[in-house]
Amino acid sequence: MAATLLVLDEGGRVAPAVLAALGRRFDVQRVARLGEAEGSYDLAVIGPGVRDCGGACRALRDAGLAAAVVVLSSSGNMAEALAALRAQATDFVPTGDDPDSVIERISAVIDDRALGRELNRLRGFAAEPARPTDLTGESPAMQQLKKRLARVVGSDVTVLVTGESGTGKEVVARSLHARGPRRDRPFVTVNCSCIPHQLLESEFFGHAKGAFTDATRDRTGLFVQASGGTLFLDEVGELPLDLQPKLLRVLQQRSVRPLGSTREVPFDARLIAATSKHLEREVIEGRFREDLFFRLNVLQVRVPPLRERGLDVLLLAQHFIHRASSATRPIVGLTPGAARALLSHAWPGNVRELEHCIVSAIAHASNDHIRATDLPAELQPERSAVAPGECELLPLADVERSYILSVLKSVGGNRARASQLLGVDRSTLYRKLKQYGPAEGSRPPPAPTTDTHA
Repeated sequence: MAATLLVLDEGGRVAPAVLAALGRRFDVQRVARLGEAEGSYDLAVIGPGVRDCGGACRALRDAGLAAAVVVLSSSGNMAEALAALRAQATDFVPTGDDPDSVIERISAVIDDRALGRELNRLRGFAAEPARPTDLTGESPAMQQLKKRLARVVGSDVTVLVTGESGTGKEVVARSLHARGPRRDRPFVTVNCSCIPHQLLESEFFGHAKGAFTDATRDRTGLFVQASGGTLFLDEVGELPLDLQPKLLRVLQQRSVRPLGSTREVPFDARLIAATSKHLEREVIEGRFREDLFFRLNVLQVRVPPLRERGLDVLLLAQHFIHRASSATRPIVGLTPGAARALLSHAWPGNVRELEHCIVSAIAHASNDHIRATDLPAELQPERSAVAPGECELLPLADVERSYILSVLKSVGGNRARASQLLGVDRSTLYRKLKQYGPAEGSRPPPAPTTDTHA
């Protein structure tokens, strides 16, 4: 369903090409006076011929006709932009000679408002305490994963969890354990890539006192430690070939023989293995035993990469914000611009990369919402070059920043004088400058004894 637009074209100066382009994309009602408008709209557009732009903005909101207003300008000068800003317009768009660029900006405003509503909805979900066993996500890919897990959660079948690094394979394993009949028994985890190969056999199966030089006492292996519960073998594709037949025997016999012992010790543990490798290819290339692969691959569960999970990126981001935010860094959410940057990133590091990204952004944030400029450099949106003589279409917030800093520079950094020229009180100006951070042309506020303009 197309978004609804109210176009206030008081002077009949909205270019026909712009009106035609708007009509192709949106459900448009064009009026010459506000009194002709009825109902409510997703967005109101004020044309360049409207004499009292600020009054029109306020009237549109007061009448409930539109919560978001875009002001079109044929000149694009800074004074008009500031007037639109004071009237709390959502965006200020110089029309220029390219209707498509105008449509792009108006579409961005509508998309931002829809994205803002979605962020508010997700913020409510993220505020609920998350457990290490929770599978966070509403995307079709995650719903499919949850349904597949639900079929085997009550059984002891061996599960092979596959997926790229950072997708959350251990969370899947913990979720299976926490929802199954062994939930009150141990969950023992071992990362096969983190233990030196020469120690893996002792870690898995245990050893008897005197089995080797440093074996000063008997040690119970991980299989027996997990008895009654679940043993999670992470990165099982990293197992050395010489250990694989021993692991296969243990899985077949359901008992282990500690190093240096002749005694078989039975165990009763559910096995969940995980790998970021393509084990079928590893088998073909001779790096993984086929019979062990068949033993582990009773049920294979693929964890989708983050790039396949759509809006789950934003839900996970809100969870990480909620978890990492503190009294000293009270971050409540994302701006639509930051959300767009997160959604457009490929996330080669998956959920782990997203978590690190949010922690970094919180450290850089200057207010209670993470903005696109707070994100790491690889997520920063690139501003396209503008050809000579063309008018660059800037977001209204950028226009505001540029104008305020230029006024501040023109008065030699005197914030009291700048606030007078801008028509805002000094506390508002200080708050804006704090958001912008250190800027060329600004200087610390004058000492109270020399500030005679207050």
